[in-house]
Amino acid sequence: MVPMSSTAPPSGIQDSVKSGFPGFLDRFFHITERGSTLGREVRGGLVTFFAMSYIVVLNPLIIGTVPDGTGGFLGGDELTSVAKVAAATALIAGIMSILMGVVAKFPLAMATGLGLNAVVAFSIAMLPDMTWADAMGIVVLEGIIILILVLTGFREAVFNAVPKELKVAISVGIGLFITFIGFFDAGFVRIPGSQATPVELGIGGSLASWPLLVFVIGLVTAIVLWIRKVRGSLLIAILAATVVAFIVEAVAHVGFKSGDNPGGWSLGAPIWPGSPVSVPDFGLIGQFSLFGSIEKVGIITVVLLVFTLLLADFFDTMGTMVAVGAEADLLDEQGNPPRTKQILIVDSVGAIAGGAGSVSSNTAYIESAAGVGEGARTGLASVITGIAFLLTTFLTPLVSTVPFEAATPVLILVGFLMMTQITGINWKDLELAIPAFLVIVLMPFTYSITTGLGAGFVTFVLIKLLLGKAKQVHPLMWVAGAMFVLYFIRGPLQAWIG
Repeated sequence: MVPMSSTAPPSGIQDSVKSGFPGFLDRFFHITERGSTLGREVRGGLVTFFAMSYIVVLNPLIIGTVPDGTGGFLGGDELTSVAKVAAATALIAGIMSILMGVVAKFPLAMATGLGLNAVVAFSIAMLPDMTWADAMGIVVLEGIIILILVLTGFREAVFNAVPKELKVAISVGIGLFITFIGFFDAGFVRIPGSQATPVELGIGGSLASWPLLVFVIGLVTAIVLWIRKVRGSLLIAILAATVVAFIVEAVAHVGFKSGDNPGGWSLGAPIWPGSPVSVPDFGLIGQFSLFGSIEKVGIITVVLLVFTLLLADFFDTMGTMVAVGAEADLLDEQGNPPRTKQILIVDSVGAIAGGAGSVSSNTAYIESAAGVGEGARTGLASVITGIAFLLTTFLTPLVSTVPFEAATPVLILVGFLMMTQITGINWKDLELAIPAFLVIVLMPFTYSITTGLGAGFVTFVLIKLLLGKAKQVHPLMWVAGAMFVLYFIRGPLQAWIG
């Protein structure tokens, strides 16, 4: 694994002493011990926030504009729903990120999980007679179950049973995954209108829009500043690209991307809002029904829905914390991050809090790696990210002015840094190399961390079984493999059960 500390000034520990922050913070977060400084933690926390702030805008568009099985909207009506969901999304993300920083002391921020919110919106809430309160109750149930699995030690034990090479593959795969996210969200890579190929470069195979120019400028800026080891390089790149975006919009009047305007801004337009401050409405907090779903769709369907959310939550965070820990050079010899149990406890509480706050399950964000790339090594960075989210409850209009094209370039660079860990895999050992390969490629190819993990785990178990080496497989890997098999066939299984 490539330690990130090699890119930081060698005087990191001395700098932290000179910074003058209270000794309590230093001791509590282990800032000096991990070779970091107050400045790096603050910058890292802000970079992480900017890299994942899109969720405040995107989550309301996913769950706030979709009617449930009764035709009702999450916030009462479509007009007010988006604002309510945005406020609650920022609030829960802020609280959970701070909790992760204080309890786990790890540079891992949290917010509503993408993919999980889509499952809640399109696979749960839209079921006949299902209400949004019922759907969020299912999320709370899933969170309670996964918290029990953590407290009993089962979740951590499964993680420890994973071979080290597969843990490295998880980090590399997630690196490719967030790289693809960065390119796709910026519109640098997109689905062609002709459907002739799965994806294409820009618009019709060319970079034919002003937002893409902003993305390229941001990416080049981030790379050059990083190579030159400029402090705050990633944050500077985001802010610089945002300024360029405002200038471009003021001159060219690009507007939002649409069918008629493919060259517009993907999400978030650099247009100064009428008022950068708004009073948040937290009316969605506590609007869930814990067992109402059972009356609507039956116990068997509820169990299958909970299982789907559970498995995604169960393994996504494992992969994310390994990837971020590897990037920060915080993993032990077995590839485990410090305070693993505390990380998993907070993540489990995030699922409960997300359901209780009506914003869908909250989980650890791989975009935290962007903050680590800026130098963050401790939970203080997560606290900074959390504070930024809490402020966002009042500044939602301002945050929405930062376009994807300005924020996503940092994901490309961080993806590269995570990719360098691939040397930790012994590619001559085919029994491990092939499962590792599937983990790496299927994460971006299927746009799912869970799918990549599952394919690698199942393949590893099958190879050992078919080669007569079943005894070499940890018992919990058999359990994980079986869980993933059920996950992959959940559609036909649900249809069969009825």
